[in-house]
Amino acid sequence: MMMAERKNLRPQAKTVSVRHISTGSPFEAQIGYSRAVVADGWVFVAGTTGYDYTLMVMPETIEEQCTNALATIAKALKEAGSGLDHVVRVNYIVPDKSEWPKCWPITSQAFAQARPAATMISADLQAPEMKIEIEVTARVAA
Repeated sequence: MMMAERKNLRPQAKTVSVRHISTGSPFEAQIGYSRAVVADGWVFVAGTTGYDYTLMVMPETIEEQCTNALATIAKALKEAGSGLDHVVRVNYIVPDKSEWPKCWPITSQAFAQARPAATMISADLQAPEMKIEIEVTARVAA
């Protein structure tokens, strides 16, 4: 077979459309990221803390922060055509792992249908008042 003929056998590159979702948080523009990116049937949601964007404050408890983070994530997923029921992977970052069990009732309710693969990492976050950060990957709803 000639070289020119071999080139014709290569599969054509697939064009993937990418859509960026913002929650309007000033941090997204300041730092240079999107709350979520939709690409090829997947939704990638950035690490999300429990910041209350309506009051522009960080709640004191990990439970409140977990609830707020999941609400922000759910809003981004909805805009992407998905939802918490379509999450396939979740990463939790918690500075104080002794506080992590306080979130279990909240996360088990949020992901009761999806039951995603999950990882909890104990690490420092951007600011000392942050007690949890949650990152998810989901499928766009069919």
